[in-house]
Amino acid sequence: MAYDTDAADREGAKSASERRGPLRPERLASARSRLSGGALARRVQVSDLALLTAVFALKTLGDGLGGSTALVLAASGLVAATLISFDAYQLNARERLYQHIYKVIGAVGGSGLMLLTFASFTEPAMKAANILHIVDWCLTAVAVLCASHVIWFSYISRLRSRGFLTPNLMIVGATPAAQRLVAMALSRRNVNILGIFDDRGERAPRHIFGVPVLGRTADVKSHRLLPYVDRIVVAVPSGATARIAQLIAELAPCPNDISLLMDGFDAASEQAAQDRLLDMPLAHLSGVRRGATQAGLKRAMDVVLSVAAIVVLAPALAAIAVAIRLDSPGPVFFKQRRHGYMNEEVLVWKFRSMRVEMTDHTSARQVSVDDERVTRLGRFLRRTSLDELPQLWNVVRGEMSLVGPRPHAIGMLTNGAEASKLVETYAHRHRMKPGLTGWAAVNGSRGPVDTPEAVRRRVSLDLEYVERQSIWLDLAIMARTLPCVLGDTQSVR
Repeated sequence: MAYDTDAADREGAKSASERRGPLRPERLASARSRLSGGALARRVQVSDLALLTAVFALKTLGDGLGGSTALVLAASGLVAATLISFDAYQLNARERLYQHIYKVIGAVGGSGLMLLTFASFTEPAMKAANILHIVDWCLTAVAVLCASHVIWFSYISRLRSRGFLTPNLMIVGATPAAQRLVAMALSRRNVNILGIFDDRGERAPRHIFGVPVLGRTADVKSHRLLPYVDRIVVAVPSGATARIAQLIAELAPCPNDISLLMDGFDAASEQAAQDRLLDMPLAHLSGVRRGATQAGLKRAMDVVLSVAAIVVLAPALAAIAVAIRLDSPGPVFFKQRRHGYMNEEVLVWKFRSMRVEMTDHTSARQVSVDDERVTRLGRFLRRTSLDELPQLWNVVRGEMSLVGPRPHAIGMLTNGAEASKLVETYAHRHRMKPGLTGWAAVNGSRGPVDTPEAVRRRVSLDLEYVERQSIWLDLAIMARTLPCVLGDTQSVR
C-alpha cells in the first residue's frame, strides 16, 4: 500500500495548527525583540513635526514671508497638536487606512480653520493672498502627511503581522470570563492568546474556541512560551477570593505582568475590563516600566560605549585570543546558553578559560578555589574578568546591556539544587536585560553563588537594581566596576 506523503504533510500541518490555536502566530517574537507602541508613536510624531517644519519653512520663503521662525514653529505646533487631539497616533490594530487618513485630513483642515479664524481677528482686512497662502499651506501639509502616514501605516502593519507589535497573553482558568475574552480577541485580532492553563485536569476542556489548554497552573512557570508572554490573565469567579490568592501566590515567581479578569460583575464592568486587556498599547513590554526616553538613552549608551570599547580594545582582544590558543588546545571562545530578558535563552560569549575536555556548558559544577579545570591563562583572565569582554558583542546585538543582573547559566546548580528554585522571586531579576557588570557585582556578589545564602543575596541585590535603575546609577556602577574587580582578592572567579 502506497503511503500518501502529501496527506501526511497536510495532517501534520493541521495538527501543528491545532496545537497553536487561532490566536498564536507561527513565529513568535521574544519580548526583547518587540517594539514599544508608545516609542513607535513618538517616532511618527517626530517625523510629522520635522516634515511640517520643513514644509512651512519652505512655504514662508516661497511666499516672501522671510522664513519667520516663530510663524513656522507656531503653524507646525498647531497641526501637530491637532493630530494628537484627533487620535492620529493611536495606531490601533482595528483601524483601517482610510479611517486613519480621514483623521489626518481632518486634523490639518481643522488647523487651517483655526489659522484663518485667528488671522481674521488679528487682521480684519485680511487680503485674499494671505487666505490663499494658508489654504496652500494646508493642502501641501495634507499631501505630505498623508504620504508619510501611508508609509508608516504600511510599516506598522508589516511589524504587526510579524509579531513585533502584537501583545501576547496567557490565560489561567478556563472560565466563562475566559471564553468571552477569547471570543472578543478572535473578533478584534489585536492580541495573541498563546494558551490557557486550568487545574481541573481531565475535567478541563481541551480548548476554548480553538485556543488550546496547555496544562495546569504549575506548568506556567516553566513553560517554553513564557519568554514570549507580555501578560498573564487570571480569569476566576469574583467570589473565589481564596482561589485568587492561591493563584497569585503560585504565579508570583513569574517575571511577567499579571492581571485579574473576574467573572460575576455586571456586564458593563466586565466589558470595560476586557476592553482594557484587548486594547493594550501596541506592544506593552512586561516588567518594570521605564520611560521611552530612559530606555532609549540606556540602549544608545550600550551601543556607543560597547562599539567604542571593541575598537579601543581590539589589539588586547586579539592578543588574548592568540594567548589562549598558545596556552591550551581548543577554541578561543566559550559559548553558553543563559537566561536573558524575560527568561529568554541567549547565547553568551566568553574567552575560554577552562580545558576543553572539562568544559561545563550546563554549570552543573561552579568554579571553586584551585579548580583543576581552569587553565593557567584562564586563572588570570577570570581574576581580572577579561574573560567576559566578548560579551560586548552580546551588548551590541541587544541581548545584554552594559549594566544589569549578571546572566546565569540555565539550570545552574547550587549545592546540588537548581539555583532558580532556591528563591521564589529569582526570575524577577530577568525583568531587565542581563549586564556585563551590575549592582550585585560592585557590592561584593561576584563569581559563583555556591550556597543558598549567596543566591539569595545575589537576587536581592539584582532586584534592588531593577527597582532603582537609572542612567546615573548605571554610570556610577560602571565607574566602580574596575576598582572593585582589581581590588577583589577574595571572590573565586
